[in-house]
Amino acid sequence: MTAILTDPDSRGATPLEKIDRTGGRPVWEEEPSAIGQGIKGLSLVVVCLAILAPLWVVVVTSLSDSRTITEAGGLVIWPRTITFRSYTELLSGGIVTRAALVSVVVTLVGTVFSMAVSVLCAYGLSRTGSFAHRPILMTLMLTMFFGAGLIPTYLLVTGIGLQDSYWSMILPSAISVFNILVLRSFFMGVAPELIDSARIDGAGEWRILFRIVMPLSRAVIAVVSLFYAVGYWSQWFNASIYINDSEKYPLQMILRQIVLKQEVPPGAMGQAVSSGAISSLSVQMAVMVLALVPVAVLSPFVQKHFHKGMLIGAVKG
Repeated sequence: MTAILTDPDSRGATPLEKIDRTGGRPVWEEEPSAIGQGIKGLSLVVVCLAILAPLWVVVVTSLSDSRTITEAGGLVIWPRTITFRSYTELLSGGIVTRAALVSVVVTLVGTVFSMAVSVLCAYGLSRTGSFAHRPILMTLMLTMFFGAGLIPTYLLVTGIGLQDSYWSMILPSAISVFNILVLRSFFMGVAPELIDSARIDGAGEWRILFRIVMPLSRAVIAVVSLFYAVGYWSQWFNASIYINDSEKYPLQMILRQIVLKQEVPPGAMGQAVSSGAISSLSVQMAVMVLALVPVAVLSPFVQKHFHKGMLIGAVKG
């Protein structure tokens, strides 16, 4: 009984204290067993197959001719005859090419505009002594939980003359409060000594932001830029309610019309589909591939910044 009472573990020693006394390591730092490694490897293989298998089917179907798609009864799993007819028709200067150009312009302009406003707002809120710092921060956070609603937003956008304007696809979703908070947290993590020394040397707020804070925050800026770019590239809802002119439709609206509404674009492509030269299903899959390519190309280049940009930025401050 005495041994039990005098046992150090019975006095409420923490797990870290036990590890220090025994010289061991926490469970999460131990080398995994062969069975554990096998389970992890199998899980990763299953997840990769679940992600890549649908993408493979979409790409193969987009490269198949009408006969192969008919024989397969729909989606093609293994290619037989490879043809790029669907892609050449889509990119031959018709409505899809114009919609892709609209999406590119909206994505570039929208990302630059959103990042400019978000960086300036986040830097101002990261300086705790700035004017109305606390009320502005609370107001921004309030909008994360309470929104105006679709009808007031629609009335506002149309009331200021943005109906059928490209800006109607940018301004209503230009700012993400979550992204501003992430940027603010990262900016607050910049060493105060650097900013104080710059002020002593006579640098103003603009010079501090562009010469010190932003170069040290490249990781979070790259990640937030990707978030904004993907959002602009993928959006279709704003175009569906604010854009009436089909000449101004972005690529996602054309994709919605082709895939969900089963509408074939007019012109040479419509004639090719009607004549059976290309399959409508092949056209649908080709448009989906075109919509996925920019995100698939950009993501690997920004992937290395995710851990530093998002995890560190979300914890600091």
